[in-house]
Amino acid sequence: MRPAAQNALLSATALYRAWGRVGLSAIRPSGFVVTMILIGLGAGGCSFSRNDGSAYAKAEDNDLTGSIARPAKDAPPTETDLAFTRNAASDVLSKGDKDSSQHWENPETGARGSVTPIAQSYAAEDGRKCRDFLASYVNGNTESWLQGAGCQSGRGRWEIHTLKPWRS
Repeated sequence: MRPAAQNALLSATALYRAWGRVGLSAIRPSGFVVTMILIGLGAGGCSFSRNDGSAYAKAEDNDLTGSIARPAKDAPPTETDLAFTRNAASDVLSKGDKDSSQHWENPETGARGSVTPIAQSYAAEDGRKCRDFLASYVNGNTESWLQGAGCQSGRGRWEIHTLKPWRS
């Protein structure tokens, strides 16, 4: 064999031996254990925790931050709001339409909503024609539903006899 070819063959086998030592196979068993411990400590550092309660800030229930608005207390409708709701309910029941709604708004309080009949009319115990309805109530951040019923009087006008918070 020529010397140049022999040198190339020797360098190729030396290169092969070097590749055999790359990766975890080049590490002795004790080196492997140390490497695994270091990997575990490195990954476990992200989940380090302390049992010391003073290391973190504490927030009380009444503390406010600017990130989340405190939910408004559900303010019940005022009597004038209920009067506007009753008037709208009477108007929409007078129309007699199956798929109609009547908007209402109280300019004094800013409350608003709509009234929608939810069922066909039925005969009450006294023989009057009656119908149930749902009314929405919105005032600022407060939103709620009211349920009610009205019956037609002898003069043809619808009188609202119940109006209370809706319970499912």
